[in-house]
Amino acid sequence: MAIWVAIVLGVVQGIFMFLPVSSTAHLVLSQHWLIQQGFDLPPPESAEMVLFDLVVHVGTLVSIVVVFRKSLFKVIGGVLRDTGHWLSDGGRIRRELLFLRLAFLCAFSLLVTAVIGFSFRGMFNLVFASPVMVAGTLTLTGILLWWTDTLARRPLGLRRINLRVAGIIGLAQGLALIPGLSRSGMTITFALFAGLKRKWAAEYSFFLAIPTILAASAVQSLEVLLDGGLQALNWTVMGVGFVVSALVGIVALKIVLVMLYKARLRIFSFYLWGLAIAVGFGFLQVGY
Repeated sequence: MAIWVAIVLGVVQGIFMFLPVSSTAHLVLSQHWLIQQGFDLPPPESAEMVLFDLVVHVGTLVSIVVVFRKSLFKVIGGVLRDTGHWLSDGGRIRRELLFLRLAFLCAFSLLVTAVIGFSFRGMFNLVFASPVMVAGTLTLTGILLWWTDTLARRPLGLRRINLRVAGIIGLAQGLALIPGLSRSGMTITFALFAGLKRKWAAEYSFFLAIPTILAASAVQSLEVLLDGGLQALNWTVMGVGFVVSALVGIVALKIVLVMLYKARLRIFSFYLWGLAIAVGFGFLQVGY
């Protein structure tokens, strides 16, 4: 893979990671288009290319850390402080341990996602073999985004997040493994449906992305190493994609947050429906 191709794919990931329009679908569509134009890329379903996709996903985690750095450091400090209080109380809960409780709820969301992912991953990946199904999932994402803008002010703050809400968000993230369903779009949408305020729906969704993507990247890295290591790609290409996706992602994330807080996500619905038509009628190829 040429360096400039890694830059292009890094830009695609940086933009679409946070726009609720499925970054995975756009990466694969971009890769198929480049291959059709005669450029030298591994197949999108190959272990190396999946690892590249995850590396640029990790790059966008840097964007989350930069944009949410104050909230993230507050959460990390709060978890450490709450853990100290819990240990000093002999493992008994004598006070409100908000941040430790949130960490537990986040872990529960991840557990729900993992159960769905390991149970249905093979089935979900088959969706890319059917343009009609991808068009359907893109259309569904657009409908959900439109719906979120019609919701009244949501009542739940951080202290009212419970296992039900955490489970619903974990379910949404698991379903987002289906090609065409946006991870950020699904988790934010389901969080809003569960009653979470827009600010906390966004922060919970993006914080949840950090352990999720890191875990997926670790598993995929192990698979590539066991398969003989990098062959068609190299670490320079990986590094360029990582840096570009991180820088572009910072701008994209700030734009999405403004639109989310102002209930303007329906703008992306029109884009998704147009993309669904293009995929469904064969103007864009999605099959392997």
